[in-house]
Amino acid sequence: MPFTIPFSSRFRNEEVFDVPVHTLTEVITIPSAEHITPWALIARRFGYAALLVLLVAIVVFVDREAYSEPLTFVDALYYSAVSLSTTGYGDITPVTQGARLVNIFIITPARVAFLMLLVGTTLSVLTEDSRKTLQIQQWRQTVRNHTIVIGYGTKGRSAIDALLAGGAAPSSIVVVDADPAVLSHAENRGLVTVQGNGTKSDVLRIAGVNRARAVVVAPSSDDTAVLVTLSVRELAPGAMIVASVRESENQHLLMQSGADSVVVSAETTGRLLGLATVTPPVVEMMEDLLSPDEGFAVSERPIADDEVGANPRHLADIVLGVVRSGELYRIDEPEAETVEPGDRLLYVRMTAPSDAPDAAKQTE
Repeated sequence: MPFTIPFSSRFRNEEVFDVPVHTLTEVITIPSAEHITPWALIARRFGYAALLVLLVAIVVFVDREAYSEPLTFVDALYYSAVSLSTTGYGDITPVTQGARLVNIFIITPARVAFLMLLVGTTLSVLTEDSRKTLQIQQWRQTVRNHTIVIGYGTKGRSAIDALLAGGAAPSSIVVVDADPAVLSHAENRGLVTVQGNGTKSDVLRIAGVNRARAVVVAPSSDDTAVLVTLSVRELAPGAMIVASVRESENQHLLMQSGADSVVVSAETTGRLLGLATVTPPVVEMMEDLLSPDEGFAVSERPIADDEVGANPRHLADIVLGVVRSGELYRIDEPEAETVEPGDRLLYVRMTAPSDAPDAAKQTE
């Protein structure tokens, strides 16, 4: 589960990768591949303790003649249980030098381990913190070219759905939000989460914004989107920033703040609502194109060698545009009359629920 961030002023003056790892255990949540219930953990510990009792009983039984009386295996098991639990009735005792050495170097450490297993509540917390620290340390050292999604509301979740459907690994997506409840949902999907305000530079640094490939800005308000975009562009000049605003009149503010692409959500929704009242099949087809899991989808691919010099309208795929040097030319523009080396095509492809895109990059 995500935790509340106890931010201190030192994060504002230090590079986050210089901050001690243990101070971030309540900031970053890295999903574990294994989710175990408390009852399962108790059962596992009890199993380890029982196995330890059995192993010590075997050791004692092998040297059964070295005790105050010849031991049966039940006697050895009994001696193991009362010794490891520190009960120590004293009715069975080692009498030879070898048996006493076994007690010193095997049974005594086993007794300590046994107590740690059974009385390990505090130890469990410490172990969990250590595991988190190691996970965060490894993540900080290896995180590169990831995608940060700021805001895990409807827009943020939909953006992540498209990323995952386009082949992105859950571990390559970092979600930033201030609500621990929504971060818990994100963690259950296998996403890395950072709890905090996306307008804060220290939060963005913790999310590794300076090493991110792209940042999706999807807060609930337009003014927050502008502040987030300004902060991200300042910290990550080379990252691609895709932002969402509700009103078209704020689109230019996002572009001036450093966004590479801006999606106007309210206006787009309004257009679809208007189309739905006149031509419902058009809206159905648009929904199909925007759903990457089934039906049709708009995708991007590199051109093949035998397509160089051809008119994209005459290719086998339904081509919508040509991307050249990062610039999009629609199919009806003069620049898209012929395909040049290095171009990429935006086209309509048929998908299936089990499809896993290879070279195609999903677009929204």
